[in-house]
Amino acid sequence: MPVTRFLLIRHAAVASSGKSLAGRMAGVHLDQRGRRQANALAERLAGAAIAALYSSPLERAVETAEPIATLLGLPVVTCEDFLELAFGQWTNGSFDELAGDPRFERFNTLRSCAPVPDGEFMLQAQARMIIGLERLRLRHPQATVAVVSHGDLIKAAIAHYAGIPLDLFQRIEIGLASMSIVEVDDRAIRILAVNAGGTTLSGEDPA
Repeated sequence: MPVTRFLLIRHAAVASSGKSLAGRMAGVHLDQRGRRQANALAERLAGAAIAALYSSPLERAVETAEPIATLLGLPVVTCEDFLELAFGQWTNGSFDELAGDPRFERFNTLRSCAPVPDGEFMLQAQARMIIGLERLRLRHPQATVAVVSHGDLIKAAIAHYAGIPLDLFQRIEIGLASMSIVEVDDRAIRILAVNAGGTTLSGEDPA
């Protein structure tokens, strides 16, 4: 039975990582640490039999994918299915400021139904991510496909594949420049790795 293996990669660090909510804001590029993380990730994948490389269109995701593309001789195909959650009014807000917003607190404790002001429901983003991956599964049967996306989107995908409710998905750690591995076929799903190689905001390997 044809099995598609997904390498779900979170983008590497940007200057605002851990400080503010970049969302879909344009012009957010990898910082020096992020470029080192992206290059190290590419080196870990050297020689991997990856058939295709997809990325969120946002700069920080594409810049994470580019060293992998260069090393493996693959094009980076951007796909809006893997975009960051639309954070609406919260885009570019600092976490210190957002911590005082009861709507943001509810969003982080009740992801299954709490709305984002002028943004996207987490359920919508999860469905978008899973539908995008299913399209790739049908396009690339019996192949390994790398997808560079964003932390919450990868958490939502892992939660879906593991049968974890969205309200508990914060228990899943997806660090910067991490890779999670999932195999999907017509009858089964296998989660092979979560947060492999991920880093904390301090840049140290998670405990």
